[in-house]
Amino acid sequence: MSKKKLKHITPQNYLKYYYDIPYEGKTSAGKPLRRLKGITCPYRGIKIIPTDTIKGFEKNLAKCVTAQDGVTLLSNYQENMLPVEKAMFAIFKDFALINPDDNLQNCLKMIKTNCLTRLKLEEMEVLDDVDRLTRKLSPQSALKIRSKTTRCRQIILSSSTHDTFKRKTFLTSLEEIIPNENEREIFNDIKNKALFLPTSESSRNAFVVKYSKRSQTEIIRRIFIASTGSIEHVTPASAGGLNTIGNFLLTSASGNRYRENMPLPEYIKRHPKIPQYMQMYIDDIIREIHNGNLQGNETYPYKIKKKLFEESGGRIMISLSKYKYTEEEAAQAVEAFEQRGKG
Repeated sequence: MSKKKLKHITPQNYLKYYYDIPYEGKTSAGKPLRRLKGITCPYRGIKIIPTDTIKGFEKNLAKCVTAQDGVTLLSNYQENMLPVEKAMFAIFKDFALINPDDNLQNCLKMIKTNCLTRLKLEEMEVLDDVDRLTRKLSPQSALKIRSKTTRCRQIILSSSTHDTFKRKTFLTSLEEIIPNENEREIFNDIKNKALFLPTSESSRNAFVVKYSKRSQTEIIRRIFIASTGSIEHVTPASAGGLNTIGNFLLTSASGNRYRENMPLPEYIKRHPKIPQYMQMYIDDIIREIHNGNLQGNETYPYKIKKKLFEESGGRIMISLSKYKYTEEEAAQAVEAFEQRGKG
């Protein structure tokens, strides 16, 4: 990365620039959350890397030349890594022991062939699940979906480098099908199942295949970014979710990106510990409020508790027993803060 680009990196544009996750504009009301430290990701349970580490990381990344350089830099964030990233880091450590002066892209190239085969099997398994769900549809609707899954299988099995399977293309193609009124619920189940197609956030094999084409700098940055903070809509904006702090969570970038617009109950099926992680998250938020680090947002725990309960269909029930404010006292604290701001 050039020094010119480095100067323009901020905690606000970092994820958008590298990870296609909006960080400004629509999520600007989440700025108070982004400033917090020591927060547990409510989706994945790891401690989120604070945004104020971004510039320092980039300066050190610019100095990374060899595989050993990359491993040394990433070792500072090992405790923050998610499962896929942690698995890749273990592979990189072993590679650097034997080939310290090589680079991490060559490491991925060495194992790509086997990982590609495994990735194809992972993709096929999800498509099989989609096809099984079509049995609940009318023959006409089932045929429309199966024609798309069949095309996906053809692409997956093809050896052509010009005709590769794109998860996003398949998801978009499902939106083209208009189901009968009595089939909407089943059709939504099918779309939710399709969201489980492997990505570099959920599959080590997908990570290897994707990043074997990228430079060492991009590989190292990608592992780091996965655990940095991102503002997430509890109710997705596409489903009418408001751009207010009461609809926001501070999550890891990977947890945010992988959920996409997946309904929260479906995401919980994928990650059953989410209710437990949510309690850890709110306990961290409460600690930060008690330490004076979220002034003017003392009602946030009550708002997010209600929002999570509603969005999860009752699957997430947060306890605020550690909170020193009653709901009325929290509202008074917010009002007092706003009055001080006007004074």
